Amino acid sequence: MTWTAAVVGATGYAGGEVLRLLAAHPEIEIGAVTANSSAGAHLGQIQPHLPELAIREVEPTEAGRLAEHDIVILALPHGASGQVTAAIEDAARASGRSPILLDCGADHRLTSAAAWEHYYGGPFAEPWTYGMPELLHAGETSPAAQRAALSAATRIAVPGCNVTAVTLAAQPGAAAGLIDTSSLTAVLAVGYSGAGKSLKPHLTAAEALGSAQAYAVGGTHRHIPEIVQNLQVAGLPAGTTRLSFTPVLVPMSRGILATVIAPLTALALGADAPQARLRETWIDAYGLGGDGEALIHILPEGVWPTTGSVLGSGLAYVQVAVDVAAGVATMMCAIDNLGKGTASAAIQSLNLALGLPETTGVIMRGVAP
Repeated sequence: MTWTAAVVGATGYAGGEVLRLLAAHPEIEIGAVTANSSAGAHLGQIQPHLPELAIREVEPTEAGRLAEHDIVILALPHGASGQVTAAIEDAARASGRSPILLDCGADHRLTSAAAWEHYYGGPFAEPWTYGMPELLHAGETSPAAQRAALSAATRIAVPGCNVTAVTLAAQPGAAAGLIDTSSLTAVLAVGYSGAGKSLKPHLTAAEALGSAQAYAVGGTHRHIPEIVQNLQVAGLPAGTTRLSFTPVLVPMSRGILATVIAPLTALALGADAPQARLRETWIDAYGLGGDGEALIHILPEGVWPTTGSVLGSGLAYVQVAVDVAAGVATMMCAIDNLGKGTASAAIQSLNLALGLPETTGVIMRGVAP
């Protein structure tokens, strides 16, 4: 069976990556590609890396047209998709159709209206099924509950890219009670595509090349409540997670390297070999050497994740180590922010909703050098 998919916000970085994966997906046919500001242009003028779609005309974002498809993927700025998804749902009901909707923005991720108001503002949209197949639930050592939810979903909220890196790095230890999440610190090196395509002075080459710059410092980054929400799903009581989160733009186009630090709990410190205990816990969660999660790879001891290894793919490379002197766990994760951080997560989740093998159309190899 072949499904038709429309992509909203097709001219942005996330939209372009979604289209790149859909173009190679054996079960999906690309339908409308829309973006209001570029309507009427040929897609090849804006996304020249997609030659098979070069002559497609970018259409305006009209709910009735989108509702004609089996699938609609939205790659819009945060706060912009809630109104669009509501209009699509109205149009779909009027026509008797029921497309699967996926939102790559933040509008449908948070379950707390108060958290949305504090970090984003504007109208709070209904939370959708969370599009991270590997998300652990309380009492689980593997994410069966999350996959079951996605298999039944028709509305999917794709996670934030920084959120994905921090969650995948830390959730095994949090769920097992081996790290103290009341004092969690995450510092991320982030590629510039994570800031989007909008022209801003600090994103120009003159400012970016040869320089690293932090942003959203001091607890202001919008991904903080989403990370906390994920760790609560993994079994932590509400209000027990305190996260210091600092992203740093570094001069690369794409990629995220997350370094997450947390004190070890008495449970971890009381183990005969804390390093072995932590490593065993991460392996129990994700598998090792192809036995387990297809897209998450635990690296050999002493080998640290690099963004170059996962470039252009849907892979996540993870490592954990015990800093004995400091009494902390150092947890690291490298992803491509447009791959596993956005588009690959969308396609993974969509495959589950369609009843397809989860990695269909997902790129499972990096690019080197």
